[in-house]
Amino acid sequence: MIANIVKPGHKTRGVLNYLFGPGRANEHTDPHLVAAWDDFVPDPGRNPAATLAQLADVLDLRVKQAGHKAPKKHVWHCSIRAAPEDRHLTDDEWATIAHRVLNATGIAPAGDPDACRWVAVRHADDHIHIVATKVRGDLRPPRNWNDFLRADKELVAIEREYGLRRVPRGDRTAAKRPTRAEQEKAQRTGRATTVRERLRTTARTLLAAATTPEEYFRLLEGSGVLVEIQRFPSGDIRGYKVALADDTNKDARPIWFSGSTLAPDLSYPKINERLAALDNSPAAPPESRAWRRLAQATDRVPELLDHSEDEAGQAHIVALAETLDILPLAAPPALRPELLQAATAFERASRSRIRAQHQQALATRQAVKAILHEPAPKDGALLAAVIDAVLLAAVAAQHWHRTRGHNQQAEAARQTAEHLRTAYQAAAAEPLALAHRRGTELPEWIRRQQVAAVRRALPEQAEQILAEPGWPALAATLAQAGTSGHNPTTLLAEAAAGREIDTATSVSEVLTWRLHRLTDLSPRTTSRAPALQSAPYRPVRTDQQRRTR
Repeated sequence: MIANIVKPGHKTRGVLNYLFGPGRANEHTDPHLVAAWDDFVPDPGRNPAATLAQLADVLDLRVKQAGHKAPKKHVWHCSIRAAPEDRHLTDDEWATIAHRVLNATGIAPAGDPDACRWVAVRHADDHIHIVATKVRGDLRPPRNWNDFLRADKELVAIEREYGLRRVPRGDRTAAKRPTRAEQEKAQRTGRATTVRERLRTTARTLLAAATTPEEYFRLLEGSGVLVEIQRFPSGDIRGYKVALADDTNKDARPIWFSGSTLAPDLSYPKINERLAALDNSPAAPPESRAWRRLAQATDRVPELLDHSEDEAGQAHIVALAETLDILPLAAPPALRPELLQAATAFERASRSRIRAQHQQALATRQAVKAILHEPAPKDGALLAAVIDAVLLAAVAAQHWHRTRGHNQQAEAARQTAEHLRTAYQAAAAEPLALAHRRGTELPEWIRRQQVAAVRRALPEQAEQILAEPGWPALAATLAQAGTSGHNPTTLLAEAAAGREIDTATSVSEVLTWRLHRLTDLSPRTTSRAPALQSAPYRPVRTDQQRRTR
């Protein structure tokens, strides 16, 4: 269940007109009271003799009695909505829920004869609206501070007791949602997303590409975004705001959004803190191997999340978000739509109450910024290995958030992983098919070597791996690594060490991409079957042969 408490209003009759009316699209059906502070309150929905004016008058009685002491905005309005898959609650059940929420928020404490006057209106199966006037019987205002969090806590208990869906709760680090006016404006102008969401996506992507605040502002302006920087009298930057030139108000002036209203981590102090860690870092390695460095750095994220302090873990989460923000720009066009959806989903997973130590994730962040200056790899296997590493990191981020009670972030990471799986399947199809074909063409003696290597390195998973459809591709990759000077047994053990693989859908596939990330198996070192046939023969004795010696 979700509670939504809107800003206080000053017209009780106006809110009632909406609740008992047809709705914006005739979606209101059978509006009626399910509960009120008094059982004899007139119900315009079920009693033909009752009117909205009468109901508004009795709700406003104490407001009029308080006179100038009454708050100007005295209307408290809260909607409570069940999840789409929840059963339809009865009017009596909704009435009980309304009483509990009013008690929890302090609007109408149970047993308080001076509690505020209120009504609960139902005009749909899945939600109710509670309207109260914020003047008590003693003509004082109610003590309803922090009412949203208190209502939300009560709804958690209600979900458990009523067997309803447990809605993931947030920690107040989510980006501000578009307002109804912004959503309606987007619909009128034919835009798929609101201006606020477009600016947030642009700002996050360009922040991931920038190395200094000045470069960040230049990139924003270069993308067509209007930027206005606020400064202290000393000349230091205090903050900034952005707008789109074609998004104007009634006076034809741009509608501005400060960085903090786009998302908490887009405020100037937050971006300055994040980019400052790069200023003090050593120079990054040459960019010609940026994609491989990104694959290797991302491959370490699951293990780092498991063994790092929370502040360092949060830094790796932020670096993963930067990776996801940049990938839609750097990847081939066919993969961009799914990668963009993954980046959008992970935006929520990138923030928590834990403060990030950004210097802990410099290797990943430097590689992320470097891939913008390097074309997408022509080696499809390397690109698939990068996306596979990002997918595994997103799954690890889901686990990291879940174990810390970050429910919304964990759900966002789960959604991210779903989009990444789709992108991975598209990216991996061709290189896996090629590796599979090479694996089936391997000479028998080379296949026996790779089988023996798997059994020595991973005895518990060996039979499963050898029976999987992905085994030929792994065998070809091991053979390729061997001709590049690597020991297949040692390499396999390293690929599996410290990383959980038992729950993988295809262990052989996971290991194939880990081998690509651990080694430089570029097209220059690719070995086809004829080359493998000329490789030096190194007979590998089986365990049985050793025992019979």
